[in-house]
Amino acid sequence: MQIELLRSSQDGQPRKASSLSPLSMNLPAGTGRDAFHCVPNYRPEDGDAVERVPTRFRGSRRELVRRILSLLPLVTISLCASATEFHVATHGHDANRGTRKAPLRTIQRAAELAQPGDTITVHEGVYRERINPPRGGTSDRKRIVYQAAQGERVEIKGSEVVKGWEKVQGNVWKVTLPNSFFGRFNPYRDLIRGDWFERKGRDHHTGAVYLNGDWLTEAAVLDEVLMEGSPPWVTKNAALNPQLWFAQVDGLHTTIWAQFKGVNPNEQLVEINTRQTVFYPDQPGRNFITVRGFLLRHAATPWAPPTAQQIGLVGTHWSKGWIIENNVISHSTCSGIALGKHGDEHDNTSANTAEGYVKTIERAHAHPIPWTRENIGHHVVRHNTISHCEQAGLVGSMGCAFSTITGNVIHDVHVRRLFTGAEMGGIKFHGAIDTLIRGNHIYRTCRGLWLDWMAQGTRVSGNLFHENLYEDLFVEVNHGPFVVDNNVFLSPTALLDMSQGGAYAHNLFAGRLVTTEEPTRQTPYHPAHSTTVAGLSAIKGGDNRFFNNLFVGTGGSPGEVAKDDKRHRRVSGYGLWVYDLREYPLLTGGNIFYHR
Repeated sequence: MQIELLRSSQDGQPRKASSLSPLSMNLPAGTGRDAFHCVPNYRPEDGDAVERVPTRFRGSRRELVRRILSLLPLVTISLCASATEFHVATHGHDANRGTRKAPLRTIQRAAELAQPGDTITVHEGVYRERINPPRGGTSDRKRIVYQAAQGERVEIKGSEVVKGWEKVQGNVWKVTLPNSFFGRFNPYRDLIRGDWFERKGRDHHTGAVYLNGDWLTEAAVLDEVLMEGSPPWVTKNAALNPQLWFAQVDGLHTTIWAQFKGVNPNEQLVEINTRQTVFYPDQPGRNFITVRGFLLRHAATPWAPPTAQQIGLVGTHWSKGWIIENNVISHSTCSGIALGKHGDEHDNTSANTAEGYVKTIERAHAHPIPWTRENIGHHVVRHNTISHCEQAGLVGSMGCAFSTITGNVIHDVHVRRLFTGAEMGGIKFHGAIDTLIRGNHIYRTCRGLWLDWMAQGTRVSGNLFHENLYEDLFVEVNHGPFVVDNNVFLSPTALLDMSQGGAYAHNLFAGRLVTTEEPTRQTPYHPAHSTTVAGLSAIKGGDNRFFNNLFVGTGGSPGEVAKDDKRHRRVSGYGLWVYDLREYPLLTGGNIFYHR
């Protein structure tokens, strides 16, 4: 006999538990399979008679049922042991058991205890810690869930509150902290650097200073903090907080100078970055983790190019099957969510070359957890609000493959523009194979969505883009096929197309289209639904499909080529004539062109 039980999954939906035989229930001795065996020839008219039932179980059906029911507590205990809920609260203690009445104090302690199938519920309050999950789940149905308690405001920060500020002059204050305050990682000596990073002639650190939730601006030199007024580079950029800070680190101490105009910082909420990340495993391959319902803020994240380990305020670290949902993620020095690459000794050694990234892809295939459909990606990032990140809201090199990005609001990304480079955007993905990007609202970024290399089988559907500085969508050196449908592009530049093999249908393009070629870079293409590299090829442009789109605007002229762009032969304008110089033809039909 088998007992079929229904149990709740971590998302609250009922599901059938494994069929439990007597042997799997740890039953008392003498209650093996034979004790429950019923003859397949049983007939209803036989009433209570059951053939071949052992003597001790003979008797009425009521007695048999009573004996079976007496075993159910053992089943319940077994199931509870395999699906524990740990509670964390600000009034808890890490020596507690983690029950609702005796909660733990830190999320990290709960992470150390949690096993596949368990849930960690965090109750209202502010938690200043970095969560490094030591393990993940084993499947989508046995994941480890980290969640905020329903209806409670749970904030996890990579910063610490700092008091003890001393007034220097005017609005300038300073504080001196022992380097031990930061432990092994001091953001104020940690320079932002890496492949495809441009420092604009000055140093930048991953540290930050916050006054009542708003981050101040790092000065280039101490004199800019001490001077009367603001330097010109501050007054020219409305996105910058005019209050500046600067730090110096010696062998023992870290000193921070900051401007607090009209307030005493000791009477306000002043926080500083102290942690590189907020939720990120230190090793790859920690799969099937859910992060749900938190406010996650303040991380000293590094620059995250596709050729290095990509660490975000929240990050999956070369793994599979995460769900990141219903969170508010903000104020990351570089990236908010990273679905990215593992690290190795070759990080940031590509010399900013396509050949360097091709080698990175080869190493990803040779990694102990190789870049394959079976091992990597399949993440779900949904219904989050991501803002105030100075590189990307979402970033991912190869680790974003086979994922679903849906229903997110992404805004105010790379708006301060203190540094620059080639890796900034609301979403910046490399290798988004078979990835769905749908129903997102992306605005006030430098670039809304940047699909760079290997967007094959990718679908961009039903997104709203506006107020993006450069363009809403940039598709770079992809060979297709990919689909762009039912989107609304409202920024001055709707599309920058340096790819081929795209299908565009039912979109509203209210900005200009820019087309280019890329004859000098050889980039990969793949067999369908696979990460295997089938070959390398340059981008000649065209070979797109445009059906049932609405194009609005006028400007430019057919045959116009941007000056000093012999390599890319860039053409900009409104309408599909911008593809006239491309080598491959288009397939078009049902489009409407409105020249306002």
